[in-house]
Amino acid sequence: MRSAKLFYFGGAVIIVVAGYLIAPRPHLHAQQGASVQISANDIGGVVSSSKGPEAGVWVIAETTDLPTRYIKEVVTDDRGRYLVPDLPKAKYTVWARGYGLVDSPKVQTEPGKLVDLKPSVAPDTKTAAQYYPGNYWFSLLEVPGKNEFPGTGATGNGISPSVQTQGQWIHLIKTDSCESCHQLGNKYTRTIPSEFSNLDPAQAWMRRVQSGQAGPLMMNGLGQLGPKRATQLFGDWTTRIAKGELPTEAPPRPQGIERNVVITQWDWADPKAYLHDEISTDKRNPNVNANGLIYGSPEESRDYLPVLDPVHSTTSQVKTQYHEDTPGQPKPLMASPIWGDEPIWDSHTTVHNPMFDERARLWFTARIRPADNPAYCKAGSSLPSAQIAPSQRSGRQLEVYDPATKQISMIDTCFGTHHLLFAEDANKTLWTSSGGGGGIVGWLNTKAWDKTHDAEKSQGWTALVLDTNGNGKRDAYVEGEQKVATLPSGESLGTASAVNAVADPTKDTRLNAAFYGLGISKDGMVWGTVLGFPGGVIRLNPGPNPAETALAEYYEVPWNNPKAPVWGFSPRGMDVDSNGVVWMALASGHLASFDRSKCKGPLNGPKATGQQCPEGWTLYQTPGPKFKNVTLSGSADSHYYDWVDRFDTLGLGKDTPIVTGNSSDSLIALVNGKFVVLRVPYPMGFFAKGMDGRIDDPKTGWKGKGVWTTWGTRTPFHSETGKGTYPKVVHFQVRPDPLAH
Repeated sequence: MRSAKLFYFGGAVIIVVAGYLIAPRPHLHAQQGASVQISANDIGGVVSSSKGPEAGVWVIAETTDLPTRYIKEVVTDDRGRYLVPDLPKAKYTVWARGYGLVDSPKVQTEPGKLVDLKPSVAPDTKTAAQYYPGNYWFSLLEVPGKNEFPGTGATGNGISPSVQTQGQWIHLIKTDSCESCHQLGNKYTRTIPSEFSNLDPAQAWMRRVQSGQAGPLMMNGLGQLGPKRATQLFGDWTTRIAKGELPTEAPPRPQGIERNVVITQWDWADPKAYLHDEISTDKRNPNVNANGLIYGSPEESRDYLPVLDPVHSTTSQVKTQYHEDTPGQPKPLMASPIWGDEPIWDSHTTVHNPMFDERARLWFTARIRPADNPAYCKAGSSLPSAQIAPSQRSGRQLEVYDPATKQISMIDTCFGTHHLLFAEDANKTLWTSSGGGGGIVGWLNTKAWDKTHDAEKSQGWTALVLDTNGNGKRDAYVEGEQKVATLPSGESLGTASAVNAVADPTKDTRLNAAFYGLGISKDGMVWGTVLGFPGGVIRLNPGPNPAETALAEYYEVPWNNPKAPVWGFSPRGMDVDSNGVVWMALASGHLASFDRSKCKGPLNGPKATGQQCPEGWTLYQTPGPKFKNVTLSGSADSHYYDWVDRFDTLGLGKDTPIVTGNSSDSLIALVNGKFVVLRVPYPMGFFAKGMDGRIDDPKTGWKGKGVWTTWGTRTPFHSETGKGTYPKVVHFQVRPDPLAH
């Protein structure tokens, strides 16, 4: 039975049904759909329930008539009207979805038609909550109280002794471990597979974490938390949900400019693959590759680059290259409830991140050989970088694909590669991050490589050295052990202190760190995030001869710092805006900015080792519910990466920072100090990593530009549409109003 409450505000009646706030609606005439002006390639109409027109709900148009599945999604205006623009000729299934509602019946139609849609009001909170994003369900997890840290191990409270604080525990259940690969809180993860229903809740969680080819990685994450307590808490979470516990908050419907978004999705790759990133253009110039092909990186899953032609909705593949002795993927640790014993991933190259250059060539990070480096990387080499900081191993190297010739070249590097980014300099330098391990930062002089194709002579790398003696230049340095725990690919597990050397006032100090996220400011400074707790950001000044002259500055996220008004922790992805301000996604549930120009104290010297500039940081708490038992921060949403829209390709303004809402099915933009949530309503489970913005035609306004991303989850089969779901390319656009053509 549906319960309702009436509240009186300013003479109007506000109705609360099934826990969802419903504002009063104006009455519309039955033929209101006729007021929506559509073209021959649009579908439009009115969405209304038994309570009248429904504002701020989504309308979804989907077709399989094109060469690949195509979905376009829009939001209704304040009178319940909608317009889905610019649809390719095909037959579409159209329906409405909104918070507080049950999906409308699906209607078969074609462009050029007016279609009114009739969703039902959700009869109760349980029904309504089935449409909520994962973070609303994940917030029900009971996080250990502050007084339980540090952990006391398996014979104590079950929390790992290495976890010193509640915040550190949270960063591990989010983007630095559990949610670096997929959502928690979606229907698949908040329920227990029937195959494990005979086990007690903690055992069931232990068994599900062991499933499939990612089992070893998930068990590693569980080990960092402390398996005993973590499985108990996750088991308690799913048990309470099975017994009927529901989210305590309802997500708001899209408001204001959020109603102007147009989202287009295309299937690509294959249903057993997953994607990490995509690229559509040169990030330095969004006009490169206008209307061109989109390329993706399938990481551990496939040895090909998926390709989308968004103009014709066709897909293809480019095979990657590797040497015969390059290692592949492990077999499943234990059978998966979805795939059984089948090894669904078969990649050798583990392509992680692609990037266009100014000639529309595609550069990407790829494993082309076993990890042991060539002799020219190691001690005894004549390479200047090897003489200063010899490198024994690298988990990934580089490849470049030229669409004009259809040729791929492998480029062997001594340094590990993870993300990559072009500088705006004479050598067209391609800087790379290692993912956080290896202790060095490397680059490729692509101008030299184009002339010689000599990888050895075209590359260089540097250690990260702080000017702790304060003389303004790089000198001999002290260093502790480079002991950042990493995956085979070189990605940091974030478990070591960045400053672990014994100080010497006469020398500089090498950091026990390398870059994860990567950004380059207009002044040529190279920035990178340091994973871990509290983690931080490094500014690298290459100098005239980077192997010998590069100097680093390290700024930790404010934590336990009385000089900072807000504390946060654990950055992951990052970007730099046109003014040199660095933006980062934090596991504490913040989008953070760091502005070095605000620093008041010395930026070098013996005290400049992390917490020297709290005034440079601004932390913006992202929207959505918090975890139980967490007061300081603790947003249940997870933020993997962020990107700055320097060229206003989305239409929210130049230099708009956008962070991924990995548990909230969204991208989240910060506009004039307030968040704009761009939610993907279908299929539920959208999980992005990287993104970029492209201008296809500057003369056509909003239609000629937009932001591109992909479904970056390792488990597309966890989404609403289940097994058989393909990864998708996603295009976000913002039009002037919800009915704009």
